[in-house]
Amino acid sequence: MTTRLFHISDVHFGVEDRAALDAVAQAVRAERPDALICTGDLTQRAKHSEYAAAAEWFASLGVPVVLEPGNHDMPYYNMIERFTDPYRRYRRLAAKVAVDFESEDVVLVSLKTTVRFQARFPWSDGVVMRRALEKTLGQLEHLRGDPRQIVVTAHHPLLGPVGESNPTIGGDRAFAAIAAAGADAILSGHIHQPLDEVREVDGASMRMIGAGTLSTRLRHGAPPSYRLISVSRERIESELRELAAP
Repeated sequence: MTTRLFHISDVHFGVEDRAALDAVAQAVRAERPDALICTGDLTQRAKHSEYAAAAEWFASLGVPVVLEPGNHDMPYYNMIERFTDPYRRYRRLAAKVAVDFESEDVVLVSLKTTVRFQARFPWSDGVVMRRALEKTLGQLEHLRGDPRQIVVTAHHPLLGPVGESNPTIGGDRAFAAIAAAGADAILSGHIHQPLDEVREVDGASMRMIGAGTLSTRLRHGAPPSYRLISVSRERIESELRELAAP
């Protein structure tokens, strides 16, 4: 058996790349993956109109959808809502289109890396709070000994580029703990550049797989992209699919 997952990220409805979204939707219709995972930044400014567009697109795909919130998915203009209930708009979307997903080959475990504010500016990079990490580790402990591939989903990469400082506060600690707890891989987005590498912290190693963006906010020359991830109990295979830039 093999479970086939589409991994997308950073759609940024409001500045989305419509041609890229159409290409992904066409591939979903043609290939019928078992699920589609989006690792955050569904919207650009968390506007109601952007969430409505996201809901319409995800609902149109006709396959199970797994979502993570990104830093752009909390209100930018309504600071009262951002500080009191920052994920309300995201939860409404998730209630409409998102599901929990697992198969005979893989289990997905969420890790929250976004916060409503932090002691630095801008508030875009990741923070792994102790409570969020403990929740993820609790789920991983429950899965200890499970023969399936254990894949964590998060918005921010837990580690920075090799040889550079890590922009995700608490990321090194979280990476080491999650890898030691038995996770096989972690899917992420945020940086708008694909990645696929095995990293090690404190003697614990784990595979980091990142999708690019499906928005017009391209970085460092990387075109829009997404991944096909094929998972069996023996291995995880990842195919990067690059699309034409707008």
